[in-house]
Amino acid sequence: MKSAVVQLPGLNRDRDMIAALTKISGRAPITVWQTETEIPDVDLIVIPGGFSYGDYLRCGAIAARMPVMQAIREKAGQGVKVLGVCNGFQILVEAGMLPGALMRNSSLKFVCKEVKLEVVNAETDFTRAYEKGQVIRCPVAHHDGNYFVDSDLLSSLEDNGQIVFRYAEGTNPNGSLSDIAGVMNRDGNVLGMMPHPENLIEAAHGGSDGRGIFASALDVVAATA
Repeated sequence: MKSAVVQLPGLNRDRDMIAALTKISGRAPITVWQTETEIPDVDLIVIPGGFSYGDYLRCGAIAARMPVMQAIREKAGQGVKVLGVCNGFQILVEAGMLPGALMRNSSLKFVCKEVKLEVVNAETDFTRAYEKGQVIRCPVAHHDGNYFVDSDLLSSLEDNGQIVFRYAEGTNPNGSLSDIAGVMNRDGNVLGMMPHPENLIEAAHGGSDGRGIFASALDVVAATA
């Protein structure tokens, strides 16, 4: 399975993401710069975390308008899987590829710690390595992860199985509505999540709970189970 990692000014988790994808798939991802208007044939595109364009205006607002995002939108329309982590999630929301809004943490402080996630939907291309209801560990590091939608859209997300992860066991770090930590689009091939699974994939990280997301997306679940 071939993958690509998007690079934008201010993103600082690209090296972590490249390392994770390489270790899990055995194949280094290609890198795609912000000005690219075409993306080679790949199975997974990842927008990593960081602070694109210094988080000016709103987190992800400038990055969402870069040429590469149109190319990503076209690939997603063709069924290619897209994963946005932390700032990548914010970018996908700002680009209109995922519903809702990500606001300032309810504490008004940057939060960097480990949380617990409940796998709400285990029947996706990103979560089939897990079981529904399984609780996993995952680190977070963000200032604007407070996810919000109106009541009608929340009902729609729940009915359509678009809520993929929730913060579990009272570990919600940002005040996110309904403890939502990750959502996907209606077609099920675009996932955004605030936690950083790339930072918990091996013993050197203190655990491998995040590995299943990449193993699922890269179709190597059997090899890494």
